[in-house]
Amino acid sequence: MTSTSVSIAGQRAVRDPVQREHITFRADDGRLLEGTWFRPRSPSAGHVLVAPAMATPARFYAGFATWLARRGLTVLTFDYRGTTATPSALRRETADLLTWAGDAAAALELALDDAPAGAYSPATWIGHSFGGQILPFVRHDLLDSAVLVATGNGHYHHNPAWLRRRAPLLWRGIVPLTTSVAGYFPGRRLGILGDLPTQVARQWGRWCMHPDYWAADVRDIAARHALITHPVTLVSTSDDPLVTRTGPAALARALSEAPVSIVELSPAQLGVDSIGHHGLFRPELAHAWEAVFAPHLAHTLMPTTTTHA
Repeated sequence: MTSTSVSIAGQRAVRDPVQREHITFRADDGRLLEGTWFRPRSPSAGHVLVAPAMATPARFYAGFATWLARRGLTVLTFDYRGTTATPSALRRETADLLTWAGDAAAALELALDDAPAGAYSPATWIGHSFGGQILPFVRHDLLDSAVLVATGNGHYHHNPAWLRRRAPLLWRGIVPLTTSVAGYFPGRRLGILGDLPTQVARQWGRWCMHPDYWAADVRDIAARHALITHPVTLVSTSDDPLVTRTGPAALARALSEAPVSIVELSPAQLGVDSIGHHGLFRPELAHAWEAVFAPHLAHTLMPTTTTHA
């Protein structure tokens, strides 16, 4: 019985069309980061980087990345430094949001370096929430398309009413107090998102309280947005508890030189009771991935004869 079980497991592994490989790689400052490759066993049709939401570990996107790989795409997921850290490690973590943007930039360059020398591989950025907001800080000139989910200008006026009322207290009171006492933002204990490094939480608060969000610390953000010229799809959901439709609309206006499309979804459209801020990446909504994502992936948008200059 034991040998039969092993044989069946081995046969299943061989039939699995996706190869998974956990890796470590270096950010520009030398910090080791963790990621996972999801590779099709057939020739790759393109590369995809999945940039995660804040306080959301890369493993959350494993099912989605597997689906992409089964469609013939080579996918890289990764964690921002500190994402899976213990409280004691978070107290020592000095990263802020721009550091995390640098982590994403390093992951993108790793993903694109994976293509065979001299070969062109259509490249798609899939950014979830914060992972969409940092597109201006990476080599977007190396990308062919971007799909940004549950993201937009993060100023608190773009939050739902319940959150708008609480935002000033959160960012000007709770975050400074708790990070001073705990040495990090204990979001899990507070039931607010998740645990974050102190500088991430404080900088996020500055951005959320500024009408132009990124401009709280990044004076050239308008110029950075204007440099993005590839197609961008903004996907939002009607029941998102953090983002209203004005947030993606404001980001679309900022992307003044890019062809932008906005896709607004409701739970009823997808045949579910709720979607929320994270729902589109959950396995329960795998039945919707083909319709929601496939039309906007780079390899579906590019002529087969296209090559980079």
